Amino acid sequence: MPREYSFMKVIVVSGGVISGLGKGITTSSLGRLLKARNIAVTIVKIDPYLNVDAGTMNPYQHGEVFVLDDGTEADLDLGNYERFLGQSLNGSHNLTTGKIYRAVIEKERRGDYLGNTVQIIPHVTGEIKRMIRDVAQVSGAEVVLVEVGGTVGDIESMPFLEALRELSYELGEGQMAFVHTTLVPFVGPVGEAKTKPTQHSVRELRAIGIRPNLIMARGAAPLTPDIKAKISLFCDVPPEAVISVPDQHVVYEVPLVLEAQGVGALLTRILKLPDREPEYGAWKEFLATYRREEGSVEVAVVGKYTELHDAYLSHVEAFHHVQGRLGLAVHLQWYDSEDLPRSPAALERLRRSDAILVPGGFGPRGIEGKMLAIEAARREKIPFLGVCYGFQMAAVEFARHELELPEAHSTEIEPHATDPVVCLLEEQQGVDGLGGTMRLGALRVMLQPGSRIAELYGRTEIYERHRHRYEINPKYLERFSEHGLEATGRSVDGRVEVFELDDHPFFMGVQYHPEFLSRPEAPHPLYLALVRAARVRQEVPPSVAPAAASA
Repeated sequence: MPREYSFMKVIVVSGGVISGLGKGITTSSLGRLLKARNIAVTIVKIDPYLNVDAGTMNPYQHGEVFVLDDGTEADLDLGNYERFLGQSLNGSHNLTTGKIYRAVIEKERRGDYLGNTVQIIPHVTGEIKRMIRDVAQVSGAEVVLVEVGGTVGDIESMPFLEALRELSYELGEGQMAFVHTTLVPFVGPVGEAKTKPTQHSVRELRAIGIRPNLIMARGAAPLTPDIKAKISLFCDVPPEAVISVPDQHVVYEVPLVLEAQGVGALLTRILKLPDREPEYGAWKEFLATYRREEGSVEVAVVGKYTELHDAYLSHVEAFHHVQGRLGLAVHLQWYDSEDLPRSPAALERLRRSDAILVPGGFGPRGIEGKMLAIEAARREKIPFLGVCYGFQMAAVEFARHELELPEAHSTEIEPHATDPVVCLLEEQQGVDGLGGTMRLGALRVMLQPGSRIAELYGRTEIYERHRHRYEINPKYLERFSEHGLEATGRSVDGRVEVFELDDHPFFMGVQYHPEFLSRPEAPHPLYLALVRAARVRQEVPPSVAPAAASA
């Protein structure tokens, strides 16, 4: 083994029985436990699907697409990792079958394999190990956590589990730990805990040569000592290594639930890491404030994927972060934008909201409902934040009703619009492929000195993450400004990134995605401002509500 990899320690998190058990939260929480001990960590997510990245996936199939600083369109668990660790990751931290196979095929085409027959073992597994080792080397982390997507026994995940088994052999004793997340359902009239699914899942894992060091038992309620003992006996792990992880009110409780059961100390012992006292001061303060719930506000979220809240996961978490800063409960009410035009009752309920968020999206479905929500926010002085597509639709709505351009539209929806208020980015002209071809990643935005948004950020230069093909048409900016809609943020090449509406308590749109950079200990200023403006709306009649929302 090369000398530069000899330091690497790895924790593998696998899953069994069913998907959606919370492997991502488990992995993130384990990272937080180690970080609390001042151990440098990083995380790699393995997604066994054949897509190269998550960029072309429908949110209903895979949830939110999370964008990293380098423009990688990644699995939503990368967002969980960043939020729990408080550090930014890049595309090398998300491995997919498509990415691995593409690398192997490119090497074969170049002749890198010297005429050998290219096979799953050793070439595909070797590429997997190389990419994990490279992440460890570049990041300088003492421990690399690797989450394996899907469930043990899936055909797609077999090469990855085999690669990790090989890696364990290569690194040697005390260098790797395997954590298996499984389901312990409670069934029957008295809610009896059933361990058979866990037993079968662990047996499947052991059959491929991997013996788990810890079992994370997920369920609705804590496990009793006798159930823990039964799992320990049948799965051949110590009783203290069977960890009960019941459902929590908020996912940020999970690290402390694991810590209370000795998981941090157990991992440091298995991996022969420094035995340090963990420090959770800021994390506990965040949770204590979150639990206070001194009052509440209702924020309407208007989108077209609202049946699956994971499609807007980073927005949801950003509001959790705000609650942890303000001690004010934020209740999200979800509105399907397709329903609003045909449901006067739903539109009337939306008008009673304390604030409105219109998040990003693509395509024509539901846009008229989004514009109805935006119009209600604008006319009735309801605090409003439009993100990406919501920002663009706010420009269209304003053009139709304030600039008196009834045919105003986005060329994404109407390519031959009479008034193309939103148009295709110049560099997108002639682009055929969809994957990884948008304007992506962290880009510099210059904020207008003295503007409300510059006051919220406390500076005039920011970096925010983007994911879009269309932009505000600069030909309409002068008319927008004449009617009170000011462009107060620009990219370095002059693109409109932010607008604010004069004579409104809080009406702001941003082309970028602020939700991707919100953190538990550092909530994003735009979400803080929206919730504060919502609180003001509750306390002051709308007709006399102040224009400032940054107090």
